[in-house]
Amino acid sequence: MTVDRPTRFAADLLDDAALEGARQSRSAKQQLDHWARLGRTLDRRHSATLRGVLDGSVGLSSLDPSTQTAVNAALDTDIEERALRASLGGEALSRGTSVVALDESGALVRYLPDGTTEVLAPAP
Repeated sequence: MTVDRPTRFAADLLDDAALEGARQSRSAKQQLDHWARLGRTLDRRHSATLRGVLDGSVGLSSLDPSTQTAVNAALDTDIEERALRASLGGEALSRGTSVVALDESGALVRYLPDGTTEVLAPAP
């Protein structure tokens, strides 16, 4: 029997696991375990196919529907994870481009590459 170890999960995953777990008669932890095992199995079975799709050696349309679904799910997950880690504003600033974004108070602010800021519209 495996021993659980403390870990952290993204709040959205934990919230979704609690909702889905209730529908499946599982705790949030049991639901997360289920999803992780399912993902691990899919990843192992389809990782070579996914690499082939990504490098262009395998056409997505040549795959059977269930494999297409698995590959699309893997791509969606990868895109979502990369988007969470991406700092597009930081990238733009490092390339000398100003960025317009909402600050923590909700004000619309222009961030300039030299580190200065300009409030374009105050927080509502």
